[in-house]
Amino acid sequence: MFKKILLTILLPVLLTSTAFAEGDNPKVTLQTNLGNITLELFPNEAPETVANFLKYVDSGYYEGTIFHRVIAGFMIQGGGFTADMKKKDTLESIKNESQNGLSNTEGTIAMARTNYPHSATSQFFINTVNNRNLDARGNRFGYAVFGRVTDGMELAVEISRVPRAEKGGHRDVPKSPIIIEKVVRVSE
Repeated sequence: MFKKILLTILLPVLLTSTAFAEGDNPKVTLQTNLGNITLELFPNEAPETVANFLKYVDSGYYEGTIFHRVIAGFMIQGGGFTADMKKKDTLESIKNESQNGLSNTEGTIAMARTNYPHSATSQFFINTVNNRNLDARGNRFGYAVFGRVTDGMELAVEISRVPRAEKGGHRDVPKSPIIIEKVVRVSE
């Protein structure tokens, strides 16, 4: 009985720690006008999501997009709008991979989507706190985690705390644009 309880407690920890173990996972750096944020991506847990994200990275799509929604104590969202709040055209939406065992914890990156579970395209968000309420539960889809911040988390938190306003019908937009100047692969 004790072994069963111990296994029940430790198994999720072990699974999470192996997912977050650094290895040959691809890494990218978001170069912003305020500094850099480096991400490690998890293709084993979220293959379609990582492949989709890297298509946008490799095409230069994210250059000139902004973090258009920032909320202190929650997250920063970007990857879909220009500084003048024009929405960029996207590729087709992808399958929701939120039931991959990864949780929306502080420092993870996940796909943004509409209320329809399989609607994610280019937009992503970085969790600045634990947001496990965004995880999949039972048959309910959540927001697919596909990587984590390995460097620059302080900047992500700083971005979440900048002054905000409403702009172009959107709330929580930084008053001064936080521009993603470039996203580059740093390893394979």
